[in-house]
Amino acid sequence: MRPTLRCVLLFAAGIPVALLAAIVSPGFWSLWASCFALSAVLCAFDAVYGAARRRLRVDVAAPETLYIGDRDALMVTMAVADRSPPRIEVLADLSANLEPQPSALAEPAGTEMRHEIPLVPLRRGKARVHALWLRWTGPLGLVRRTLRRPCGIDLPVVPNIKAVRQAALRFFSARQFLSGQKVERYVGDGSEFESLREYVPGLDHRALNWKSSARHRKLLCEEFRAERNHQVVLALDTGHLMGAPLKGIPKLDHAINAGLLLSYVCLRTGDRVGWFTFDAQVRSFTEPEGGTAAFRRLQQQTSAVQYSAGETNFTLALTDLSARLRRRSLVVLLTDFVDTITAELMIDNLARMSRRHLVLFVTLRDPALGDIAHERPTSLDALHRAVVAADFVRERDVVIRKLARLGVHTIDVPPHRVTTDLLNRYLDVKRRELV
Repeated sequence: MRPTLRCVLLFAAGIPVALLAAIVSPGFWSLWASCFALSAVLCAFDAVYGAARRRLRVDVAAPETLYIGDRDALMVTMAVADRSPPRIEVLADLSANLEPQPSALAEPAGTEMRHEIPLVPLRRGKARVHALWLRWTGPLGLVRRTLRRPCGIDLPVVPNIKAVRQAALRFFSARQFLSGQKVERYVGDGSEFESLREYVPGLDHRALNWKSSARHRKLLCEEFRAERNHQVVLALDTGHLMGAPLKGIPKLDHAINAGLLLSYVCLRTGDRVGWFTFDAQVRSFTEPEGGTAAFRRLQQQTSAVQYSAGETNFTLALTDLSARLRRRSLVVLLTDFVDTITAELMIDNLARMSRRHLVLFVTLRDPALGDIAHERPTSLDALHRAVVAADFVRERDVVIRKLARLGVHTIDVPPHRVTTDLLNRYLDVKRRELV
């Protein structure tokens, strides 16, 4: 319990009265004593009739799981026995992997007060709500009470499966895959025989099956579909470059979210999916499996992926992965690099892998880097930053073009486009039967 600024000003108002008694006439001391006594009585009244901490009931409702890249809320409900609750200011003591939230006044809801505290995860792992700090004043605003209510609520922060579910509803509708503006059907492309259908004007004459047409005495056309049962391996770099935040979320989590959605689409289209994680050493490998039931196992594996501070060893990782793959596969490498010097070993190993497998190189471009490079400098420091940023952008483009010349498919886009571009490229690979 502490006095407020209003209480301090109230007692400070008695100072001129005390000076009046000392300067003008000693008879005014009773007036000063009365002012002091009145102020003390008002403070005592505010302390007695203010909501006592033991009469304040606080209920906290927390979500079971937090998803990286999404936000949820901690619901706090407060009520005071036998009286209407005062205006209560709420502040949550959150762990470091949750975005700090400012204090705010709870909104009245009948005889209760409710307040939502946003929970914005910054990294995967275990988030914790340590305690709630509640602060309110009495009816006169002279005395402030503070209450710390321990919570100890642990919240697991996992890859954003919500986004995968939402995107899956868009992609799998009426037997079509919708990815941006591109539509890919099960039937119509590819070389694997699907069925026969009666010829109608507009169909390709080259698809006519003359033997079946003669047997049924009507023109029949063959329909094809893209070949299934391909092997897709998502190689995830967990090195220190992937731990850098991009749009408030580590690059590693952007890559995991995009990879999980691609895994779901691959499994739904009949392909087999495996995951491979590495940094300075190989961390995990999951043999490619088919069927949508495999998605839950992939989700559990990616939830356990840890952030690493080590330098990525592409030679060790890609050599180990090549030795594990016994058939031609689509290898989707989700990684990052800085410049041409640090990317040399990565380029050499990708060139060797691309001779046997189809490699799709996926990296996230920081839009802020391009903005700095193209921004009109207004000072010498801004000019230096623009020159350095332009060098990084140029060297990044050099690496991407070199990989493309070696036959490696590349995607280098901002985070908000990586999912769409990755799925479009995968569907294009299936349509063209490049694996």
